[in-house]
Amino acid sequence: MSAPLHGLRVVDFTRVLAGPLCTKTLLDLGADVTKIEPPSGDVGRMGMPLIGDMSVYYIQQNAGKRNLSLDLNYAEAREIVAQLCAEADIIVENFRPGTLDRFELGYEQVRQYNPRVIYASLSGYGQTTSWKNRPAFAPTVQAESGLTDIIEQHFGDALNEARNDACSHADVYTGMQGVIGILAALQHRNLTGEGQHIDVSMAATMLAVNERLGAQLSGVDTEGEPTILSAADSHIYTLPDGTRITIAGSPVYTPMFIRYSAMMRRNDLRKDPRYQTALLRRQHLQTLLAEIKAWLVTFEDLELLQTQVSEAGLAIGVIRSVNEFAEMDWVSEWGALVNVDDRSGSTIRMPGAPWHFSQSTLPGPGIPAFQGEHNETLLREQHVNDARIGELKARGILLSRRTPLGAFE
Repeated sequence: MSAPLHGLRVVDFTRVLAGPLCTKTLLDLGADVTKIEPPSGDVGRMGMPLIGDMSVYYIQQNAGKRNLSLDLNYAEAREIVAQLCAEADIIVENFRPGTLDRFELGYEQVRQYNPRVIYASLSGYGQTTSWKNRPAFAPTVQAESGLTDIIEQHFGDALNEARNDACSHADVYTGMQGVIGILAALQHRNLTGEGQHIDVSMAATMLAVNERLGAQLSGVDTEGEPTILSAADSHIYTLPDGTRITIAGSPVYTPMFIRYSAMMRRNDLRKDPRYQTALLRRQHLQTLLAEIKAWLVTFEDLELLQTQVSEAGLAIGVIRSVNEFAEMDWVSEWGALVNVDDRSGSTIRMPGAPWHFSQSTLPGPGIPAFQGEHNETLLREQHVNDARIGELKARGILLSRRTPLGAFE
């Protein structure tokens, strides 16, 4: 049983996060990915911490990819990469729009000799809009597209100072949307034989994945109800032993309030004049939360609490660190973490695949490559002889290094 994308060849011009995550997902599904790295290296290689000469950040997004490092300012380097593009099923890049055109490796140029290629471009604001040349990083796109405002509205005065979210949502979601677009284009090619260009925007992605957007744009007065069934309205509680938990759903929202009352065996709350409507429950929220907290402290057995919460159709989650969750039995049962070679004589735990296929076998964790580690192998596959490879290295067209450039400066 082969992997779902076995046999597909990907040329990866990406760096840092959105693009590398996209191509790493294709690799995890079985594709053969060749990463093209410039002389300066992927900035992700400098992400701390380092294990030996390898960035943990880089390992997570790039383990398993073959690596070709060369200087595209040389015609010889462009010829080598063009040959790879001619044989590729998929090309992914996340430069500013037009960057690869200058090296004659843009979509319109590649499609002339590879009309079946699926070429995905990931950028902040798309390839053709008036904002196409604006620099785009996850925090700035999240700010522009409304996510930062949502976070600030939720936390309000709880924050001593304005802070950005710790996770790069715009990059991660855009990488996933890139994968979705590529898989859709593969199906189109299966039906028609045609390749195509996929233009993926980080800003458009942040609107598409914002489950609160419709409610916010509608302008409808919710009269005290939460704007949506959102995670932000799920409160956090502390049990007698110090364990912190969250119960999904706001007790302000009427259907959830009914479930909370059933969960607590407190149907009398539904008759309390303070809690008759969502607006009243919002006004008396601290009193209602005190009722819930008083009920929670009667439980010394977490399993019993979970049972009673589940019986009411609600869900409970214990707040854990990543390292705490990593030790749970479920993680090993699923295979949610795998051991990846850290290139220093040991291994490091990294995320495993989020899918289980009944009729396919996934390739498993790969080994992260040093910059230019597969230069000679890849050129020999193009029938370039050793003398020519030596000449390209001597002229600085082919590059290789173990230590990330600038990592210790």
